[in-house]
Amino acid sequence: MSKLAIIAADAVEVSPLVRRWKHSQTTAQRHSVKIFENDNAVIGFAGMGPIPARIAADTIYKHCSGDVSAFFSVGFAGALSPKLQVGDLVEPKKIICAADETVIINSTGQGTLISAGAVAGIDSKAMMARQFGGDAVDMEAYSVADVARIYGVQFRAVKVISDEVDFPMPPMGRFIDDLGRFHKTSFAIYAALRPCALKAFQFRRSAPAKYSLGCTPAASAGLI
Repeated sequence: MSKLAIIAADAVEVSPLVRRWKHSQTTAQRHSVKIFENDNAVIGFAGMGPIPARIAADTIYKHCSGDVSAFFSVGFAGALSPKLQVGDLVEPKKIICAADETVIINSTGQGTLISAGAVAGIDSKAMMARQFGGDAVDMEAYSVADVARIYGVQFRAVKVISDEVDFPMPPMGRFIDDLGRFHKTSFAIYAALRPCALKAFQFRRSAPAKYSLGCTPAASAGLI
């Protein structure tokens, strides 16, 4: 039976879905890929960023021996449009790679998602909004879409807005290593010395976004 392949960046993005799913782990290109599966779907994640996302998608495809009905990219995204608020769901029709401006068009969805190589702050959001006219920005969707294109598999993306266009994003890049792993302890130390930044960050990553991401994207799309 073909399975839906869901690719995320971190466990927090899918944890409500996988509590009772079968769990395994493998290594691909130095990245640890965590795999959760049930009878209908398999979820994989290898870290934050375009390279871990590509590795996770390819690993999941091979884990399923190529018997994948569709790839589904889920995760957080930052708003490029002032119309989008924390907790809003975005299912883009167009996905653009910021690095080389290549485009993948979905058969469903609306709007444009930009996949960048790093967590976007206010200045980079403004630049991408001007350059691409995008609605939101993430780091992983284009990589997953490209793997789906290579294997001739359908692709969809659903992203939850975690930070609005004017949110003063902390320098998250310094806490993400070259394997896409987010070092929570280092960030906690940084944030503890900056209460205002921590308060804003916790607000943006709080219940609305986590609830939407963990409980609705795949289910509301009727895919699992």
